[in-house]
Amino acid sequence: METKLKPDWAGEDWLSQFVNILIKTKPIYALMRHQARQVMIKTAEKKGIPWRKSCQAIAMTGVESTLDTITNPDVVYPDYYRVPFHAYPEGNLCWQAALEAPSATYAMALRIWKEEDLTWENAHNRLRDNFYRVLSQYTPYPVTHLLDLGCSVGLSTRSLHDYYQSLQEQPIQTVGLDLSPYMLAVAKILDSEGKIAQWCHSLAEKTPFAEDSFDVITLQYTIHELPNEATRAIFTEAKRILKPGGCLGIVDNNPRSPVIQNLPVALFLLMKSTEPWTDEYYTFDVEANLKAIGFDHKTTVSVDPRHRAIIAIKGQS
Repeated sequence: METKLKPDWAGEDWLSQFVNILIKTKPIYALMRHQARQVMIKTAEKKGIPWRKSCQAIAMTGVESTLDTITNPDVVYPDYYRVPFHAYPEGNLCWQAALEAPSATYAMALRIWKEEDLTWENAHNRLRDNFYRVLSQYTPYPVTHLLDLGCSVGLSTRSLHDYYQSLQEQPIQTVGLDLSPYMLAVAKILDSEGKIAQWCHSLAEKTPFAEDSFDVITLQYTIHELPNEATRAIFTEAKRILKPGGCLGIVDNNPRSPVIQNLPVALFLLMKSTEPWTDEYYTFDVEANLKAIGFDHKTTVSVDPRHRAIIAIKGQS
């Protein structure tokens, strides 16, 4: 049987449009958002992730007092970033989203292998390592500079740094970039050993970095949160700041995944209610757009039941 290109609940299909109508109905949307949040918290705490205690512990570090020092006053937030998502009315521009992001990330990893008896630590490590093993096959060595675009609270950034640093003795300068200063403030607090060279508050579409700066750039579970226009702009910027021969690695939801396509109604309703750019993402041809921008697309491969890795290289000329 031919694999469907995307889920029926995304795009222009009648089911997708019906779900969108429900989401636009305020009382129903409020219920969806509440339920989505409760599902995430219950999943986390049932599996041993101390969701509430973790939030309290981070808050007690005094993280809120660091916001001004990490905020770039020149950043102008695009309209797409100001819409509600992830069950937060303010999206990523609030402390609640930032304080809960570590637990939410660990819970996401556990849902991938829910039939296996994994700790949340093991699930998270497998989630990252599956992607890095693919990425590292196309990486130019030695690596001196890494960039994690859309780094959130830096779990992906530190995992990326540790993975590559374990492969070589030469030290690596790693940068995490995000559009939310709240997320970056938490990232800096969690980076207690100071492994990351810089936490940068900036648009990924217009970074402060010079041309040909990085050996590897990653977008880890980021582009499903973006409208297609923003994704194309970020690809263009990534190409500018990658070194010739440098590698762009993307890992995100796989539209062809049978698990994604066959989500129970309750789950895809919750997903669409908290991810406003779902329809655009699941109908976006990532590989074609990378090629149009000038990347050499190397591979697209499933890395777990829900996600795919997409690897592209910047040419030498």
